[in-house]
Amino acid sequence: MKTKEKKFNDELRPEYDFDYSKAVRGKYYKRLLSKGANIVMLEPDVAKSFADSDASNKALRSLLDLTKTTQCLTKHSGGRAIARR
Repeated sequence: MKTKEKKFNDELRPEYDFDYSKAVRGKYYKRLLSKGANIVMLEPDVAKSFADSDASNKALRSLLDLTKTTQCLTKHSGGRAIARR
């Protein structure tokens, strides 16, 4: 059985000519820290479900709200559980 090998072209197109001598490492690092950003990588199948970060934040907030409301419904009373036989 033959395996197909993919050939990758490491050459950049001329319009993507990038001057690495002007690159700055961690250029936006301090700005992200000051805004309190928390970067999370989503799996590709999950990312397809959201148009942008606002949509994912809205979905997560609604999920958090749902868990808070259902916790009240599922908490046991402070008394002892009745054993069923």
